[in-house]
Amino acid sequence: MKTPRIIPPGSTIGILGGGQLGRMTALAAAQLGYRCQVYSPDEHSIAGDVAAGHVRRAYDDVEALRSFAGQVDVITYEFENVPEAAVATCLEVKPVRPGVKPIHVAQHRLREKQFFAALGIGTAACQPVRSKTELATATLLPGILKTCQEGYDGKGQARVTDRASLAAAWEKLGRCECILEAVVDFQCEVSAIVARGLDGAMRCFPIGLNDHRDGILRTTTVPADLPADVLATAERFGLALARGLDLVGLVALEMFVTRDGTVLANEMAPRPHNSGHWTIDACATSQFEQLVRAICGLPLGPVDVMAPSRMENLIGAEANDWPRYLADPSARLHLYGKASARPGRKMGHVTYVQPAGSCRRSTI
Repeated sequence: MKTPRIIPPGSTIGILGGGQLGRMTALAAAQLGYRCQVYSPDEHSIAGDVAAGHVRRAYDDVEALRSFAGQVDVITYEFENVPEAAVATCLEVKPVRPGVKPIHVAQHRLREKQFFAALGIGTAACQPVRSKTELATATLLPGILKTCQEGYDGKGQARVTDRASLAAAWEKLGRCECILEAVVDFQCEVSAIVARGLDGAMRCFPIGLNDHRDGILRTTTVPADLPADVLATAERFGLALARGLDLVGLVALEMFVTRDGTVLANEMAPRPHNSGHWTIDACATSQFEQLVRAICGLPLGPVDVMAPSRMENLIGAEANDWPRYLADPSARLHLYGKASARPGRKMGHVTYVQPAGSCRRSTI
C-alpha cells in the first residue's frame, strides 16, 4: 500500500466513531478544507450531522469497513473502544492514525499501567484481580477496584475498604478481569495532551487543571496554577507516552498530583480529550485542528495560550440553560446536538475566556 506522506486539503478523512469528539474533529477538518466520512453503528451520529456522510454499519462488518476505508485517504478514531480488529481491517486498506498499538494499550487498564511503568511514568500501586486466588491475596486495601476493560466516567469501578467489600465489588462487576489500585491522596488532577506528527515532531498543550465529580470531568482550568516542576513532570510524562506509543495523532494522559507534589499517571486516551476542549477558544491551535494536522502530515500548530480560560462540561439538563451562557460575554457555548438529555450525559460545554493578560507560554 503506497500513500502520499502529506495528505493535502481537499482529501477525505475517515472517522471511526460518531460522537462529539468526531463532530468537533469534522468541524476543524472542514476549516482546513478536508471532508470527513463517519463510520458508526449508531442510528444517529452527531458527528455524521456535520460530516459529508455517515456509514451506519457494525464494527465487525469486514466488508463494510474495507469499503469505507477505500473511500477515504486517512482514518482516525474518536474513542478508544473501537474494536482492535476493526482498526486492523481498515489499516489493510488505508493509513489509520494513531493506529492499533495505542488502543491496544488503552483498552486494558492493567496493560496500560504496565506500559506506563516500562516508560518510567509513575503510577499508583496496583495488582491484578482476575481469579479467586488473586482476590484472596490482594493487599492494596483500601483501594479502587476497576474492570480492566470498558468503563469510563466512573463506570466499572468501586471503592473498597476491606476484603468483604472487595469480594462484593468483584461479584457485582461480574467476576471479570479487574485491577485493584491503591487510593492516592492527591491534591488535584491534571492532564497533558500531546500531538505527534508524521515526522516525529511533538507539541504538548499547556497542562490543564481538572476537577472531577462523581467520576465525570466537570471543569478544566488553564493555565494551571501549580509549581513549575509539577507542570514540567506532567509534560515530560505526556511526551514520553506519545514517543513510546510511536503514535501519529493525539494522546491525552490524565494524572494525579499528590500532596507532596508527586505526579502519578492514571489513564490515557489516544484521541482528543474532554480536558482539551478549552483549546477551541483559548489556544492558538485547537486540539481538533492539531489532530487533523498530525494525521495528514501537516506542520503542527503553535500551542500558546491566547487567554486564561475555564472549560465547564454541561451535563444532562444543564445544557437547557443555554440562554444564560449566550448572554455572558465571557462564555463560548458548544452544544453537541444530542437529541435528549440524560443524567450524566455530556450535552455540551462552555468555555469562559478571561481578558488576555499575563499568560505563561507553554513549554514544548
